[in-house]
Amino acid sequence: MATGNDARAREDEGLIRLSDDQQAIISAVREFVEEEVFPVAEELEHRDEYPDAIVEHLKEMGLFGLTIPEEFGGAGMDLMTYALVVTELSRGWMSLSGIMNTHFMAAYLLRRHGSEEQQERFLPRMATGEIRAALSMSEPGAGSDVQAITCRADRDGDEYVVNGAKMWVTNGLRSGVVVLLCKTDVDAEPPYRGMSLLLVEKEPGAGTFQGITIPPNIQKMGYKGVESTELVFEDHRVPARNLLGGEEGKGFAQVMDGIEVGRVNVAARAVGLATRAFEEAIRYAQIRHTFGVPIAQHQGIQFMLAEMATKLEASRLMMMQAAKKKSAGARSDLEAGMAKLFCTEACHQIVTDALRVHGGYGYSAEYPIERLYRDAPFLLIGEGTSEIQRLVIARQLLERYKVQG
Repeated sequence: MATGNDARAREDEGLIRLSDDQQAIISAVREFVEEEVFPVAEELEHRDEYPDAIVEHLKEMGLFGLTIPEEFGGAGMDLMTYALVVTELSRGWMSLSGIMNTHFMAAYLLRRHGSEEQQERFLPRMATGEIRAALSMSEPGAGSDVQAITCRADRDGDEYVVNGAKMWVTNGLRSGVVVLLCKTDVDAEPPYRGMSLLLVEKEPGAGTFQGITIPPNIQKMGYKGVESTELVFEDHRVPARNLLGGEEGKGFAQVMDGIEVGRVNVAARAVGLATRAFEEAIRYAQIRHTFGVPIAQHQGIQFMLAEMATKLEASRLMMMQAAKKKSAGARSDLEAGMAKLFCTEACHQIVTDALRVHGGYGYSAEYPIERLYRDAPFLLIGEGTSEIQRLVIARQLLERYKVQG
């Protein structure tokens, strides 16, 4: 199984011309995943246990600082490297990429939109993993409709007073800084003009902290072992210097910029998950016998394997194209939306077909397909549903191909 993935990786590295440093990072992550994650992922996932030891190893490898500039103690790698690392982590256990994702998005937002003082204060500690970051947008009554958020931050001298509830906060408990989307002008029209991002500092691991309450982890069908929490703010005070970029009303545009990074991440997760499902299916098809021959010799199974491999190849190329364009600093909402839509839908189908190849064993917790099958649906929802992606894609297409006159 590892041999096939190594061959695929060499093709990727040739296609996108990775540097020696990039190749070394991706190879190290691949080796770590196969040696340290594969053997324990099922056990940790079924216990819904946070992978402390694995996270510590990720910190030692410097992955929390992968995209943070060298001047702040990071590796200074681009989004392409980040996406390929996410693919490798998700091939082992998708929850690991979730632990990394909001941290990466927060680092990106600080680099692109943060003041020099904010970058110097947060990025060095984020690069080492000393503090880990979360990004909080969704609320109990506001998901895809971002402008419907009600969490507010009222200016009081040199501080903001935050009130409201947030939902689905990855890294909500263990994070030391939360990039919080809130309304600093509740009367603004349209509403997005009154939204800002605040850098909320808190004590990692504390269920309550100075007006912040973190209820117990939300129980989920899949995507286990990673925190998904609520955050409840009651008169929590945030220094005004923690307003991202120092100017109110920029939060919506800032967070939409960050979401493009998140959508590349979700596409990369889908590629990693689908890669593992395909590897498991094609291996099992060659060792499982029915009617005296390996099931891989049955035409029906061959058709499914061919479809899976074709969708996986297309997904990989779309993901890399979106990552490449975003890395170049170009607007990539169309490409990121397309990649997120296609890769996640393809992943869901590939994992479903892998379960069918395994038959009854695919439904058993003894095999990793059962875990992959529960993880895949989350990708259809996270960072914007497939339906939202179709709207984003259609609007961008109409703008780019607008009929003149």
